[in-house]
Amino acid sequence: IVLRVSGGTSIIGPELLHEGTVVSIEDAIRLNASGVAYSILVGAAFERDTILGMTQYIDEAERYGIPVLAVTAVGKEMKRDARYMSLASRIAAELGAHIVKTYYVSEFEKVIESCPVPVVIAGGKKQPEDEALQMAYDAIQAGAIGVDMGRNIFQSSNPVRMIQAVNAIVHDNATPTEAFEIFNAKE
Repeated sequence: IVLRVSGGTSIIGPELLHEGTVVSIEDAIRLNASGVAYSILVGAAFERDTILGMTQYIDEAERYGIPVLAVTAVGKEMKRDARYMSLASRIAAELGAHIVKTYYVSEFEKVIESCPVPVVIAGGKKQPEDEALQMAYDAIQAGAIGVDMGRNIFQSSNPVRMIQAVNAIVHDNATPTEAFEIFNAKE
């Protein structure tokens, strides 16, 4: 289990983007986390705070051999495109993240090429199952090592089948069509 260890103070307004540490490394160890996830917001008003928080957490996690997954996002002024997602991913890696989670964007292979550590994609907003499977496939084909989907799994009409379909893409080299057949299979 990868435990989210950063968070904001409000679900509305700009404070949501002002994330900091909410779980200590000692608590993560007590909870038997295999790894931890920390968000950075490149180009956002609180960029400095999130980056400093992540680097401090990486230092603590290193002492215990706990890998850190950097969850990257960009501020409103920066588009979600290969240029900015590459920048955010590279910053996270250069500051010590072991794995980077970022958004799938057009020309995603540029994000992969710019980042010296493994990359997984965020699932993003809920989308139809066939589109989510296509996105997962495209990301894996571009070089991502996996996906970190929340809403596209647990808000699916059949979460068990959806996770089986995503698993087939990531681990069995299934095509989106083959994965969608797994999703639609009868019990």
